[in-house]
Amino acid sequence: MRIIYVDEAYEFIPAQGRQIAATIGFFDGVHKGHRFLIDQLKEIAKAANQLTAIITFGIHPRLVLDAYAGVELLNSFDEKLRLLSDTGIDYCFVLDFTKSFSQLSAGDFIEQYLYSKIHVRSLLIGFDHHFGKGAIDDFSTYRLLGEQHGISMTRAEALSAIELSSSAIRQYLKQGKVREAQEMLSYNYILEGLVIEGNKMGRKFGFPTANISLLEKNKLVPGDGIYAVWVYIGEQKLRGMCYLGARPTLFDHGEARIEVNILDFEGDIYGVKLCIEFIAFVRGDIKFAKTEGLIQQLAKDELAVREIFTRLL
Repeated sequence: MRIIYVDEAYEFIPAQGRQIAATIGFFDGVHKGHRFLIDQLKEIAKAANQLTAIITFGIHPRLVLDAYAGVELLNSFDEKLRLLSDTGIDYCFVLDFTKSFSQLSAGDFIEQYLYSKIHVRSLLIGFDHHFGKGAIDDFSTYRLLGEQHGISMTRAEALSAIELSSSAIRQYLKQGKVREAQEMLSYNYILEGLVIEGNKMGRKFGFPTANISLLEKNKLVPGDGIYAVWVYIGEQKLRGMCYLGARPTLFDHGEARIEVNILDFEGDIYGVKLCIEFIAFVRGDIKFAKTEGLIQQLAKDELAVREIFTRLL
C-alpha cells in the first residue's frame, strides 16, 4: 500500500493512467465492519479496472474541532496504517484535517479533493457515513454531486443486524471483555509504549513490573484489572501479566498505571519500546486491607496467567 499525504498543493497522478475507486473514513480500529466495506470497494474497483484507495485523516477530526474532546482511539495512526496495509488496498490518502477544511461543503470536497487532487471516479460511501459541512443525510444528493464530476457513487451494504462499530468495541474493552473485542476487531487489542521509571513496588512484592508510558496518549486503555498478555520487545515474544489501574491497595487516590510483569524474564529495558497484546481478562481490580493480601492474590494471578498460556500453547 502506498501512503500519500495530501495538502492543498498536491495533485495525484494515477499509476498507468488507471482511475481510483475510493472510500472515506477515519477507520479507527480497522475492524470487521471496515474490512467488509473494503471488500465491497475491491469488487467495485475490479469491475471498473480501477485502483483501490482509502481516504482518511492523520488526526481525529474531533481533536481539531475541540482540543478538549475526550477521544479514545482504538489505534495509533501508525498502527492504523499497518492494519490498512494488510487489507491489500493500493493507496492510502491522508488528508490534513483543519478547521478550514471542516468548512468545506460536500460539493466542494468532491470537486477540490476527490475529483481534482485524487482522481476518484468511483466512491463507496459507508452505510451510515456522511461527509462535508452540514452532513448530508440523503444519499441521492451525494449521487447527484458525484454525477456532476463523473464520479459514480455507491452506498455500501450494512454488514448485518448485529451492532459492529468502534463504539461497541470501546465498550467491550472498558468492561475488560478483550475476547469479545477481538471478535469484532479480528485481531487482539494492543497498547504500545516506552518503559519508564516506576517506584519499584512490584519488585518489593516479588513481581517486578515494567511501567509503560503510551506512545499514543489518546489511545483507549482497557478496564482496570489483571490480564494475560503477550509482550513484544523487538523480535522477542514473551508471556506477561499486565495490571491496569490506580493501585487502590497502596494509594487512596493513585494515578492510573499500565504495568506488566514479564514472566521468566530479566533485563534492563528502561526506555525500550514495548507492545502489549491482550489475550484474556483474569480479574478486576481489588482493594485489599493489607499488602499481604495483594501479594497472595498476585501469586494466584500468575498461576492463572500461566494456565491461560498453557492452554494456548
